[in-house]
Amino acid sequence: MKIRKQKGLSIVGFLIVLSLIVFTVFIGIRITPIYLEYYSVVSAMNGIASERGSAQYTPFDLRRKMLDRLYLSYTSGQIKEEHIKILRRGGVQLRVTYEVRKPLIGNLDVVASFDRMVRLAN
Repeated sequence: MKIRKQKGLSIVGFLIVLSLIVFTVFIGIRITPIYLEYYSVVSAMNGIASERGSAQYTPFDLRRKMLDRLYLSYTSGQIKEEHIKILRRGGVQLRVTYEVRKPLIGNLDVVASFDRMVRLAN
């Protein structure tokens, strides 16, 4: 009589692999909205930077335009007016710096810091 060796996963091995996959998907579901919001901020900044004469706008107008664009893309929750800075060195630059802190599991949080700068068009 020939003894056959097991091929494939046992039920315990399958449960371990399944739990790793579920945990990875859970982490992805929690982190993905943070980056989608960041890409909306980048898109709003690039839109303002590509506007003709945007370097001539006042700081108030630039902040208002940025917040309006974020409001239209439903991402105005994390970005506040104090996160938007206008720098005037070597041309006019728009800078957005902010930090997002979201709960992950229990007392563990995900912290993401974002800092983006674009040069405004004349």
